[in-house]
Amino acid sequence: MRHPYRRVISPRIGRSMVALATIAGLPSAIAAPPASAVSPPAAPASAPYLNKWLPVSTRVDDLLGRMTLEEKVGQMTQAERGAVDGDRDQITELKLGSVLSGGGSVPAENTPEGWADMVDAYQSKALATRLRIPLLYGIDSVHGHNNLVGATVFPHNIAMGATRNPRLVRETQEITAKETRATGPQWSFAPCVCVVRDLRWGRAYESYGEDPKLVTKMETGIEGLQGRHRRDLKSPEHVLATVKHYAGDGDTVFGSSTTDGYTLDQGVTVTDRRTFMKTNVAPYVTAVRKHDVGSIMPSFSSVDWKEDGVGNPLKMHAHKELLTGVLKGEIGFDGFLISDWAAIQQIPGDYATQVRTSVNAGVDMFMEPNTAPQFVETLLAEVRAGRVTMSRIDDAVGRILKAKFELGLFERPYTDRRHAGTIGSPAHREVARRAVAESQVLLKNSRRALPLKRGEDIYVAGVNADDMGNQAGGWTVTWQGQSGDIIPGTTILEGIEQYSRNVTYSEDASAPTSGSDVGVVVVGETPYAEGVGDVGNGHTLNLSDADKANIDKVCGAIETCVVVDVAGRPQIVTDRLPEMDAFVMSWLPGSEGAGVADVLFGKRPFTGRLPVTWPRSEDQEPINIGDRDYDPLFPYGHGLRTRR
Repeated sequence: MRHPYRRVISPRIGRSMVALATIAGLPSAIAAPPASAVSPPAAPASAPYLNKWLPVSTRVDDLLGRMTLEEKVGQMTQAERGAVDGDRDQITELKLGSVLSGGGSVPAENTPEGWADMVDAYQSKALATRLRIPLLYGIDSVHGHNNLVGATVFPHNIAMGATRNPRLVRETQEITAKETRATGPQWSFAPCVCVVRDLRWGRAYESYGEDPKLVTKMETGIEGLQGRHRRDLKSPEHVLATVKHYAGDGDTVFGSSTTDGYTLDQGVTVTDRRTFMKTNVAPYVTAVRKHDVGSIMPSFSSVDWKEDGVGNPLKMHAHKELLTGVLKGEIGFDGFLISDWAAIQQIPGDYATQVRTSVNAGVDMFMEPNTAPQFVETLLAEVRAGRVTMSRIDDAVGRILKAKFELGLFERPYTDRRHAGTIGSPAHREVARRAVAESQVLLKNSRRALPLKRGEDIYVAGVNADDMGNQAGGWTVTWQGQSGDIIPGTTILEGIEQYSRNVTYSEDASAPTSGSDVGVVVVGETPYAEGVGDVGNGHTLNLSDADKANIDKVCGAIETCVVVDVAGRPQIVTDRLPEMDAFVMSWLPGSEGAGVADVLFGKRPFTGRLPVTWPRSEDQEPINIGDRDYDPLFPYGHGLRTRR
């Protein structure tokens, strides 16, 4: 979703630390304000906005009427924690409405208590302002509370799309919300409801699939985060959700991006309005009208309408037609729009032009991670010069305040830690393990190679069989993720070892294979996020040479050979498929690799189905269901079944 706070966090954390110092000794009661909290000036005791029994609209109107322009502009501003942590008084002085943690931007102690103490310390600075308007803290909890070491890490969205199970998506997001809010943040920049139309995109795994109908079906995750009704937001078990990235970010033209060597991410969607609404906007209609999502994030990408001639793309953050006209007007979105990471700075013109254009287009809150003071100063000048109207400011601030009242932040601004003891609990991990099992897609199963038998001698090869970081993927502890034992959990190899005592593991298949009944080769990708993972930006859909060698060696030597692919998108296996007796797409399963073993050994049946089309070659991209001359290796929806 955005560039993170670029800092390398704890290179390796042994998975033996499942309980961590995090879970031990957590406070069981609701937190009081931190000892360092500044005693704020008293707000008028009779002020209607402080009366929790009044309607939210009445409270918003009353508070808006009391606010100065400076206070309003402050509410529209969001800074990154790394930019304010050294001088937290900036929160008070700028009257900031929000602070966020980018990917990998964590407190010194990356524990539940460390998170809650940090957020509460920032909150105390917001409550030191004249009107005591609480801070909204945002974070990318995109597959669990993934910045927190020890949290339950679920499969990424593309895997959840393979489950075809909306109830399971809701359940995983309920756990994500509970674990997130128990540590302070009340707002998640999730879920991504993009429709991935080109697997070369580095964010393919953030999408539920290539069909807007499937994406719409899986939007139950919004309810998991927010609850079934807006009133549920006040619960310590829920957070404000954000659907992203509005709109078209999964449908950009290859080579159209101009950012950091990216090829697809932040590029241009070239389309006509009818197709755009049907393919790219449709999930947002459901998110707003059915699930009442509280916030929406515009895309870095641009749209170039075919109707007026290709060659004049417009950045989404400047697109008044789509932000105000379609989203807020026709669709009826009454939440607020949060810009992506410094995204307005990609709009043509000087900074004043960028600010003015995006505000007038309909963006309400601005993620200006390292330039919050400049943003405040610039927007104030634009309003005073009459280039941004007060009505536009009041509309934006009213939407932001509405969310804060609905979250109950004016009554309970500090972290409610009552659920902190459930973070990474066995019950939560069991749900994640079930999600992993349901997401596995069996693409080939010759001679009934699967399920495996417990008494067989099993030979396991491949780095991804025993690498927690690789199976969790990007957005895990850090923005890009990283290989190695970065989080507690169970690798695929450890899951296999739960079913069989007769396991030989050789990362490079150099150990002798004689005597083995079955070979299991685990191939796949190493972690990446966003445009860094775009094909052409140092990446390819092809298997690595090491993976190909492992397949050749093991499948050539052992009678029954199973290949498991751990990746954020389909990889090209066309030339190696004949060597395999069984082929499983495992996606990025997260912390519970034992869920993969559950289906390999038949404890659970294979039920997953492809949420995207599997190409024969990289050159075949983009290929999607419904295309003319559709001839993939595996079609959309393919998935074999097994019995328990």
